[in-house]
Amino acid sequence: MKPEAPSPQRSAVMAAVRGRDTGPERALRRLLRGFAPGYRLHRKDVPGRPDIAYVGAKAAIFAHGCFWHGHECARGARAPKTNSDYWREKIARNRARDARALAELAALGWRALVVWECEIRTGDEDALARRLRAFVCDAPQKRASKE
Repeated sequence: MKPEAPSPQRSAVMAAVRGRDTGPERALRRLLRGFAPGYRLHRKDVPGRPDIAYVGAKAAIFAHGCFWHGHECARGARAPKTNSDYWREKIARNRARDARALAELAALGWRALVVWECEIRTGDEDALARRLRAFVCDAPQKRASKE
């Protein structure tokens, strides 16, 4: 049995949910500006269209919402009370799309980091900044061979 489509009222509410420039994404950018400026946003030419991309370094950062991407935290694990079959399938499709994007990035030699909404909202900002710095700045640089 196919799940029921959301009601027009629910669709209107969900259409208002931002897909870019969200609070967690802006918080990541604010942290990155302090030590690693020069990123690009929502690059369509990069698999998965990462929220933040360092094209030269082939590094992509995704700011994932816990509910929308099915994180294993309290916010991500809560089930919608209405039309739950539809939303369960929607989140499963999102997770499959995320896995495909990460695999494509890896195949192209990109490094990817997923930062969850709960890490940004309730976590330790200093620890998150250290994690971001290690990913962006301290990663081994690719060197051109001298052949």
